[in-house]
Amino acid sequence: MARPKQHGGYESFQYLEAGRDYTPYDVSREADRVPRFSVALDAAEEARVERLIEQCTMISLHEHLGVFPHPVEDTPSYVRQGRMATAFRALAESHWDAIFDNLMDGVCRIESSSGWKWTEVLHDLGIRLCDIAHQDQVVPCHGVADILRARESGKIGWMASIEGAAMIENELDRIEILYGFGVRMLGVTYSEANALGSGLKEANDGGLTSFGRKAVERMNKVGMLIDCSHAGDRTTLDTIKASSKPIILSHIGARALWSSNRLAPDDVLRACAEAGGVIGIEAAPHTTITKQNRRHGIESFMEHFEYIADLVGIDHVGFGADTLYGDHVGLHRVYAAGLSLAESRSSAAVAKGGASAGAGAGDDEFPRVEYVEGLENPTEVSHNIVRWLVKHGYSDEDIAKVVGDNVLGLLRDVWVS
Repeated sequence: MARPKQHGGYESFQYLEAGRDYTPYDVSREADRVPRFSVALDAAEEARVERLIEQCTMISLHEHLGVFPHPVEDTPSYVRQGRMATAFRALAESHWDAIFDNLMDGVCRIESSSGWKWTEVLHDLGIRLCDIAHQDQVVPCHGVADILRARESGKIGWMASIEGAAMIENELDRIEILYGFGVRMLGVTYSEANALGSGLKEANDGGLTSFGRKAVERMNKVGMLIDCSHAGDRTTLDTIKASSKPIILSHIGARALWSSNRLAPDDVLRACAEAGGVIGIEAAPHTTITKQNRRHGIESFMEHFEYIADLVGIDHVGFGADTLYGDHVGLHRVYAAGLSLAESRSSAAVAKGGASAGAGAGDDEFPRVEYVEGLENPTEVSHNIVRWLVKHGYSDEDIAKVVGDNVLGLLRDVWVS
């Protein structure tokens, strides 16, 4: 049985002198930036949640564990010093046993205006690993056994993940270098095309390139989990076919429920599952909305979960909410172009300011939210998905599968240890 997680008081970079060794910024209040929300349960359901949390291994397929500045408009200068704090205190309040952390990701612009440069990615990864090395609550995991040991010791397993492979350029060996630095999941593309294939923002999806096939083969050989969450549909289907191992869609939803290129059509979801893959449900602001639940929140998010589980089977679904500690909606405003937000949505998924889901709302209208209630950050996500599943009568076995066991099975198949 896992022991309760404890925060020993460590704060990021406390081994350095703020103001002398680096420039300090005011940062978000981690898990308390907005009012906390909990799915309402009765006493019996509360007791069941507590039991399940003790029994289940909980793994998030996709989060960002950095703490963003307040105000969020300070993010570009905060990022340029190449040093993002980690939410160690808030993580100790979560139920996650292991998390795939995607670091600065698309905002990593330490030395360039476009990001995704090889040196920037290594800088970001190295600084995070140094910070983690100075505390003992969060532990890097390189294999399944490491995840299980972290859980048994009451710690949080940390796995590095990178959403797109642009930084490897035409160098296959860089896949091994990233693996050597602890990266255990790599995306084929991050929305725009690169040497491997086409991203979801491209008008013309040319599919996986010749070099992309070589990269997939190399990732299979080293035991790197392949992610196609931001790849185009054809590129994703080509990757599934080319890979000798199952792939993952770590953070996505169902396009059948809302017309957005950021979500996947049924044939892609089925192909991923039929090849043994797992599909993680996305919760970043204004993604997993539906025609029935136009206001983004836990109900729309879980509608995507139930649709995909019904479509491909409960054995192939998990959670990769893609949340962070800070103003996520504001971050999207600051980095709208770099994060390919406009291009990732089809014409039927453009928000109309102030539109509501009430009478007179068109099919393309949805209300903007300041944050996603119930799914504001990785801590809140870890609490509410279990509560929602209990409230809606899912069995212990199915809850265990979707919060972690499905992912563990996939990792045993793909990873080398």
